[in-house]
Amino acid sequence: MAKPLAGTLVLSLDQAVAAPLTSRKLADAGARVIKLERPEGDFARDYDRLIKGQCTHFVWLNRGKESVVADLTKAEDRRLFEAIVAKADVLVQNLKPGALAKLGFPMETLRKRYPKLICCSISGYGDEGPFRDRKAYDLLIQAESGLASVTGSAEAPARVGISCVDICTGMNAYEAILEALIVRGRTGEGADIRVSMFDSMMEWMAVPMLYTQGGMPPRRIGLSHPSLAPYGVFQTADDVPILISIQNDREWLVFCTKVLEQPALATDPRFANNPARLANRTQVDGMVARSFGAHGVEALSRRLEAAEIAFARVNDIEDILRHPHLRRLTVGSPGGPIELPSPPARWMGEPAPSFGPLPALGEHTQAVRREFLG
Repeated sequence: MAKPLAGTLVLSLDQAVAAPLTSRKLADAGARVIKLERPEGDFARDYDRLIKGQCTHFVWLNRGKESVVADLTKAEDRRLFEAIVAKADVLVQNLKPGALAKLGFPMETLRKRYPKLICCSISGYGDEGPFRDRKAYDLLIQAESGLASVTGSAEAPARVGISCVDICTGMNAYEAILEALIVRGRTGEGADIRVSMFDSMMEWMAVPMLYTQGGMPPRRIGLSHPSLAPYGVFQTADDVPILISIQNDREWLVFCTKVLEQPALATDPRFANNPARLANRTQVDGMVARSFGAHGVEALSRRLEAAEIAFARVNDIEDILRHPHLRRLTVGSPGGPIELPSPPARWMGEPAPSFGPLPALGEHTQAVRREFLG
């Protein structure tokens, strides 16, 4: 089966994480993605050299793209940019706010000149408001959006351990581009899409905002749930941390009967419903901790599975590398083959998809120049 976006041409002026994720998703779906890089390259090439001499972030985000070196302050390279844009279906960019306009290519002009073009610009705070010209990076938006304030232990806010703002933003941009391609298929018209990192994170912050508006600002409670109890981490007799989740009063009844072996707790008015359990969380957690501490992890896991109670081990990354559900793919790179996590969506009944290699800096420059400039 041909990939869904086969025949789609994408020009991407991307760097770091958010826009490279968007264009990589497009490449994974079969689009041809030409990545224009400065002469020194996407700065994410140089964060580290851990993976066969290449950067972890670049390895993750840039498979299947063509790398073309261009300096858009030079007339010849601006001509190359415009020649590719004239044939492109999609333009993705996350340059510094206003940078493309200063080079002579404001989005409004490109859209008028090429009405079928789908333009997608990613920025920190969007095109309006007092912060519109600010540079923005993942951790800065984690702080500015309030995400850090609800992350971590009671003692201090914390960074989410992955670049969640960039990932969220890149996926929002990918989703919007797919929607625009569907609309263009009906109308023939392109689109001018703007996606901000701040807006992306505020969508994810809706529940903490609603709690605060309702008079109950969320507190940081580490690996526990602010709205449900028991929902947290408890140690087994052999010191394995287990996270359990009780979602409703029916599960609480089963948990008390089959795991704690104390069925009377299910109807005790102090614990019979979730608001009562939240009000008496210290007692609830204490009872669960004592019970879990009397069993080894294997015996406890069997008991939880038999009762159909949701639980997970609190794994570290070395554990994950051995996890039975980890699926991987292999891509080529200038340093040799590299294993990466497989895409989450699986097309059942179809052969496993293949993915293009990582490009060396400027690997496709001459071929693309010949193709588009003659």
